[in-house]
Amino acid sequence: MPLEPGTLMGPLWTLLAFVGLGWLAARRLSVDPRPIATLLIYLIAPLTFFRGLVLGGPTPAYLLVTGALFLCASLVALTVNRLARHALPGEESAVLAFSAGTGNTGYFGLPVALVLLPPAGVTLYLFGVLGVTLYEFTLGFYLSARGRFSARQSLLKILRLPLIYAFLAALAVEALGIGVPDAIMEGLEVFPPTYTLLGMMIIGMTLGRVTLRQFDWRFLGACVAVRYLLWPLLALGVVLGLQATVGIPAEFAMALLLIGVVPMAANVVVVAMELGIAPEKGALAVLITTLAAPLLIPLYLGWMAPLVGG
Repeated sequence: MPLEPGTLMGPLWTLLAFVGLGWLAARRLSVDPRPIATLLIYLIAPLTFFRGLVLGGPTPAYLLVTGALFLCASLVALTVNRLARHALPGEESAVLAFSAGTGNTGYFGLPVALVLLPPAGVTLYLFGVLGVTLYEFTLGFYLSARGRFSARQSLLKILRLPLIYAFLAALAVEALGIGVPDAIMEGLEVFPPTYTLLGMMIIGMTLGRVTLRQFDWRFLGACVAVRYLLWPLLALGVVLGLQATVGIPAEFAMALLLIGVVPMAANVVVVAMELGIAPEKGALAVLITTLAAPLLIPLYLGWMAPLVGG
């Protein structure tokens, strides 16, 4: 299905409205975003992740997709981390390294996937997103923490993250055949929209504190290059490689391409805020790549889809 720029306007304006609300909350109500970042990382994200895994019914094939995306995100982040340390200050290089392994696959990408992909493709996309999210709260969090903390302190911070245990709990529920009561699953329905709302609002709250000193064009250029040059080419290369070797369905190919062309992840700001590492610069980069998405995503997918038979 061809993707027109108008397809993205609904998700874009919704997300930007949430960003605007966050900006107003910070400027007019003096809301501190740091406790909200803590809530997202330690409570809302784990419950959202657990619910998604339980509903998805993880199978070995789906978990292979999750593992492959986790590995891919980790390799990209480690490569960028090695390069960034020689070109940027510690905190900025840590934010860039974290952002290199992830994208806005949930808040922004999922509404697009629902339009672009058939149900089987959406399921594959979601399990790919789970791999990216798992990266964010394991290796990604560690790389971010290393911008300010020692290796031991960074590892201890990872061990405190409940999302890892939510992932293991969901796998245990599936493996043991334990049914989660309907009342609990209904109660958990509130967390995904809350995750989206607060995740985007925290960008606006952070932007409300931005001054001209935060405009670091070298850092912003690196973020845009990684997100809109490196990742689209990587996604296309992976898809072409898989098609030439094992063969994959067209909907899986499009799901992988979509993961490769979404804007920067809002969680870049959430994690940077929690760790106190250049959240203002991260918020600017997220906003710029999000505003560019309606133009670039149709352009990229329109160019790549014929190459992969989509």
